[in-house]
Amino acid sequence: MASETARRTSWQDHIVDKRQRQKAAIPSEWVIPTIPDDQTNVMDIPATCGLLTDRELQITGLSDVSVLLTKVATAEWSAVEVTTAFCKRAIVAHQLTNCLAEIFIDKAIERAAELDAYLKEHGTVMGPLHGLPISLKDQIPIKGLETVMGYAAWIGKYAEDDAVLVKLLLQAGAVLYVRTNVPQTLMWGETYNNVFGRTLNPYNRKLTPGGSSGGESALIALHGSLLGIGSDIGGSIRIPSHFCGLYGLKPSSHRLPSYGIVNSLDGQESVPTALGPLSSSLSGVTTLFRSILDLEPWRYCPNTIPKPWSQHDYALKTGDRVERLCLGIMWDEGSVKPHPPILRALSMTKKALEAAGHTVIEWKSLRHSEYVALARSIFLSDGSEDYNSCLTTGEPFIHSMDPNADPNDIPSFRVPRQPLSAYQLWQLSKERRELRKSLLDRWEATTSQTGTGRPIDALICPAAPYAAVPHGQTRSSIYTIIWNTADYPGLIIPVTKVDPDIDRISARDTFWSDEDAHVHKMYDPEIYKGAPVGVQIVKPTLQEEALLGVGEVVDAALKAFSE
Repeated sequence: MASETARRTSWQDHIVDKRQRQKAAIPSEWVIPTIPDDQTNVMDIPATCGLLTDRELQITGLSDVSVLLTKVATAEWSAVEVTTAFCKRAIVAHQLTNCLAEIFIDKAIERAAELDAYLKEHGTVMGPLHGLPISLKDQIPIKGLETVMGYAAWIGKYAEDDAVLVKLLLQAGAVLYVRTNVPQTLMWGETYNNVFGRTLNPYNRKLTPGGSSGGESALIALHGSLLGIGSDIGGSIRIPSHFCGLYGLKPSSHRLPSYGIVNSLDGQESVPTALGPLSSSLSGVTTLFRSILDLEPWRYCPNTIPKPWSQHDYALKTGDRVERLCLGIMWDEGSVKPHPPILRALSMTKKALEAAGHTVIEWKSLRHSEYVALARSIFLSDGSEDYNSCLTTGEPFIHSMDPNADPNDIPSFRVPRQPLSAYQLWQLSKERRELRKSLLDRWEATTSQTGTGRPIDALICPAAPYAAVPHGQTRSSIYTIIWNTADYPGLIIPVTKVDPDIDRISARDTFWSDEDAHVHKMYDPEIYKGAPVGVQIVKPTLQEEALLGVGEVVDAALKAFSE
């Protein structure tokens, strides 16, 4: 009993020490007055708190990453003043939403000064991301820093080397300054752990920013960053982007380099993790993706597919000219009907594309529940041994994201399963292969419906059946995990916000499933009021450039459209 008490005290002491060190990394003159708990929307606080100068507000108020890069490249703005501005705004965002894990401002300012000196000496930028502050999810190690990833047991473990992606970002001229909060185990659509606590959604702090890249989404929503990098194994880039009104790309697995990152289920390759960008602009997503590919990441990461950036695919060219597009639209996945704001966002996207001269055809859900069940079986195939191996200090396993949950109450989906044998896991991989083949054949079969001589150019669908939900209320990530199982890239485009005057509760007498009934009862337009709503766009494996090109078309159509 005494040793158990000592273990418990030890992990708690480590957390207290870590939080104190994090607090000490914040300059005292950057601390703002405490915002009352009942002020739920804090989107305007960075501009009104008085910490940032007018010029810093101008710098951080940008959304288009390409504009910021041009201003730094032409020396209209220095890398030091840009970095200082985003460091200050990131600290404000953290005080509002608890979005940060690691803070290393001095290191960032020193790096920015080196970039300014380089530009002055050489008359050119170091690389395509020269002077751009980029935030990272707390699973991408930087030499000399801890990467806690939400585990008390990982406090005090300092990285001996940079992850490959970090090395390439630095080669491209980026400035790294913060890493962002994640949930314990990463395998949640929300963001809470014992070390750093809970991250809040700046549009409404009673709602979640999503997960597991929820620290990134909260930070970028408040313009404490314009561009960050997260990871996605079941929706962890796309759900936070959707919940916080951002653009986010989950590429196909192994398109961006992952060597050197830390991860949950590390070594599990049946449904792999994909790294990708979240940004306030589509230009940010595209710039990051192209900049890394142009540095040939496959020369440094053995898993990365040697596929250079294709400008031809990005321009959506077939032959010598851009063709009229035909996209599919999936209103639901067949077991859980989306809330009214989600369906309205899909309808707006369809009408905007049609007004721009494109065609949209129906895509009916087929076998999608099998993709979700398969992924869950693969994720739980180790009998929770991976999770348990990270809880070696007496730190409790978090069974729920609900702030009011009984910590001893284990929900059914968190009850450990018996580990599978290698042979059983192989059978799941065979099942996944057949599902992917079925999906590919179905996609190709749409050629007979599009009128373009091609299959659909992309599929538009929900990112979740709801907008950002109250803390602890996320359900299964059914609308995103489908595409992880299929290894299809997915892009989030922000569309609208929940409007109680329009998005009224719809009466239903019958339901497709128990989960459908539960999700339907969750909807209260006043609770969700003002929450961002996006759509998800997907394409087949390794078609990221064309997906980004389609994203440009969709985004432009939405911006030009008014109902």
